Amino acid sequence: MTTLSSGAPPHTAPAGLGGKAAKRPTKRVLPGFRLTLGYTVLYLSLIVLIPISALFFKTFTLTWEQFWLAVTSPRVLASYRLTFGASLIAALVNLVFGLLLAWVLVRYKFPGKKMLDALVDLPFALPTAVAGISLTALLAGNGWIGQYLEPLGIKLAFTPAGIVIALIFIGLPFVVRTVQPVLEDAEKELEEAASSLGATRLQIFTKVIFPHIAPALLTGFAMAFARAIGEYGSVIFIAGNMPMISEITPLIIIGKLEQYDFAGATAVAVVLLVMSFLLLLVINALQAWQRRKTGSVA
Repeated sequence: MTTLSSGAPPHTAPAGLGGKAAKRPTKRVLPGFRLTLGYTVLYLSLIVLIPISALFFKTFTLTWEQFWLAVTSPRVLASYRLTFGASLIAALVNLVFGLLLAWVLVRYKFPGKKMLDALVDLPFALPTAVAGISLTALLAGNGWIGQYLEPLGIKLAFTPAGIVIALIFIGLPFVVRTVQPVLEDAEKELEEAASSLGATRLQIFTKVIFPHIAPALLTGFAMAFARAIGEYGSVIFIAGNMPMISEITPLIIIGKLEQYDFAGATAVAVVLLVMSFLLLLVINALQAWQRRKTGSVA
């Protein structure tokens, strides 16, 4: 029977130069950095950068006066106000009710929970035109819901209110699916500790839960807002498309394309793109600030 000596422990890797253990080469699942980076840049160029560049190049065929006239006509300005205003309202509504729905799906067990969870993804799978037709059939004056609301003076279809409802419908999953995994990973022990120390429900939410989910909430808000700005299919049927009243900016672009005013269409599209990018940049900066603030508090 052999015995172990009192020297080095068994199965110790031999030491290399300088007394350091020899390291095995790391096996990479994907090819090297240069190859994967090359594929990434090529893919992004084909899908994102080249189409956007073409948009700007077509716009540059206009003089500054022509560009300014195309993007600041009263009809176009009215569409900006409606598009960004309705998108902001819809994203704020989804921010509140998306958080509530994610909370219910994560924190409670009830019959039909899996069905409700699956229904959240319905706007992702449903064609936007089908969503617009369905909402119009429900909210029009002769629809299932509209026929009871219009006698009370509440008109939703073919008004800006109908546009907001359509944008809420298509934007809700972005908030729910962004916040839901963060709530699932949250440590309930912190909430229980705060409760045992005498904190109220409001204090637990504002001091313990909200700082943890705030970056995810901002991300969901940004995604819902960005999707709503460019939405066309679900809005076009319920908007009514009345100039200066219920005409969205994507419809302005489509109208210019139908009139073969390609440069004017790209000019309006560039304004929409730049404004959306700036808003998303501000939201991303707020997210980074919130993460630093949360990290410093922790």
